[in-house]
Amino acid sequence: MADIIRLLPEYLANQIAAGEVVQRPASVVKELLENSVDARSSSVTLIIKDAGKQLIQVVDDGVGMTETDARMCFERHATSKIKSTEDLFRIKTMGFRGEAMASIAAVAQVELKTRARGSELGTCLSIEGNEVIKQEPVAMGEGTVVSVKNLFFNVPARRNFLKSNPVEMRHILDEFQRVALANPEIAFALYQNEVEVMNLPAGKLSQRIVSIFGKEYKEQMAACEETTPFLTVKGYIGKPEFAKKSRGEQFFFVNNRYIKSQYLNHAVLTAFEGLLPKDSFPFYVLFLEIAPETIDINVHPTKTEIKFEDEKTVYAIVRAAVKQSLGLHNIAPSLDFGADVNYMPLQPMKFPASMDFETAPAQAPRASSKMNQPTTFTSRASGGGRGNASFDSTPTREVSRATSEDSNLFPEEDSFAPVTTGMTGGSKTLQVHQKYLMVQVKSGLMVVDQQAAQERILYEKYSQSLGKRTGASQQLLFPQTLQLSAADFSLVMELAEEFSALGFVFNDFGNNTLVVNGIPAEIPLRDERELIEGLLEQYKSNLSALKVDRQENLARAMAKRVASRLTGRLNDQEMNALVDRLFGCQVPNYTPSGQKTLVILQTEQLQDLFLRN
Repeated sequence: MADIIRLLPEYLANQIAAGEVVQRPASVVKELLENSVDARSSSVTLIIKDAGKQLIQVVDDGVGMTETDARMCFERHATSKIKSTEDLFRIKTMGFRGEAMASIAAVAQVELKTRARGSELGTCLSIEGNEVIKQEPVAMGEGTVVSVKNLFFNVPARRNFLKSNPVEMRHILDEFQRVALANPEIAFALYQNEVEVMNLPAGKLSQRIVSIFGKEYKEQMAACEETTPFLTVKGYIGKPEFAKKSRGEQFFFVNNRYIKSQYLNHAVLTAFEGLLPKDSFPFYVLFLEIAPETIDINVHPTKTEIKFEDEKTVYAIVRAAVKQSLGLHNIAPSLDFGADVNYMPLQPMKFPASMDFETAPAQAPRASSKMNQPTTFTSRASGGGRGNASFDSTPTREVSRATSEDSNLFPEEDSFAPVTTGMTGGSKTLQVHQKYLMVQVKSGLMVVDQQAAQERILYEKYSQSLGKRTGASQQLLFPQTLQLSAADFSLVMELAEEFSALGFVFNDFGNNTLVVNGIPAEIPLRDERELIEGLLEQYKSNLSALKVDRQENLARAMAKRVASRLTGRLNDQEMNALVDRLFGCQVPNYTPSGQKTLVILQTEQLQDLFLRN
């Protein structure tokens, strides 16, 4: 039998290795930015073209490299950090040229210009598919410029799997923000297609957070610090009243390396227990310093997941640090951005007896188990006008059942149809606490959750608009300027076609700013900024909680956010119209997330409430 095992060619081995390191343009960005940080740079600039598919360029003013090191950094298994087995367990830096450069060079056209500090000339190295094209002296300033062009040019199948430019750019922004947060003492800048997206001056962590996420975070942040012989925790948490519907702005760094940890996230949420509105998540940027030999950073190829030697102790310290900031101090004073307040003491937080949960999902009225029997409606037959409520009346509208399985819930075909008499000049619908509508039906009393009903109605409306691209707009008398974070602006650009289909009209004003000229019709004209920001927040929340396509996600997010605005007192005509529109829906008795829009109290159940002994 002939031998069949053989060594792979070098170029093929490099492409296989690149598959573990370079998954998309953001992977290249992460590696190059970390190299610049480890090169002791004071300023780093990232230049992106075509979402990184055409060009990824990182310019730094770090220590640079010698001619020999410039050539060696593209060799596999080349590194400046590891000399012995023990070094593997003491690494605290991210990367210094090394293995990643070989992987990147295997799937792109790479040009490296670098000049070591103290050297008169630099060196320019061009590599394509791991093959050195040229190496020559070059006049340049101290530092390094790495240009990665035409990513996956020699692996077209991999290039075809890349997402749209807005999606890939959002991943790049995520990596950029993580590195920038971890290194506030370094100035960072980001340019996309020659347009400045971010310019972050060097400063304190508090300043870096505000520069990335917006000025409103000045009022939201509370410092968090706990020092023990085993672990040090430092950073900021958000005040509970500023919690959002998405998990997006939650960051853990262990020894300055960004990580993902559901275990530690649980520790933080446990500390916030009882302080957050339902389905809300707090902001936090927390740095953990721990002995490198007590953690394993190689659990995941991207090194975003690590294993702690003593997980229970880490959990307890993180929870205690957050709980101390919340429980032992009042609402944190406004941050003084002229002084070093990175880890300033806090004041105990105070919370009002009743928090405002207007933006939380509406809850259907709770009844006893006897009363809480499910009732399923699917559609309504055409109905006529509505008159005064009557105890002796004839139904004018019938509601058909969804399936035969539901037939046991319907004692009569028209038991739940709202009833009227021939009388005019009144309404049989009653509003309670500006939240619920009560309607007499033949079998008893129907209670409608006003906000949940609006959500179901709007969801079906927006689903249709997105499917047919037929959303109507109302023009704003005065266009609104809306400045977003870089990540949210990128998300809006990614969803621009869907936003237009819903009825939004806006223009890119540059510098992550939108000029909003119109919003979907029938939405109350107030605080367009809050509407769009809330919509983005709900969309991001759905991304983490649901596995649905883009249109479904946006329809759900839009319905929930707009329904929260359509609360308050209704006149008779509006109440009747709301009930009519609800029964005109395909699935009128549940919101898209499964929450009830209505409950039926049977006449017998009402009688039971007044039983005499």
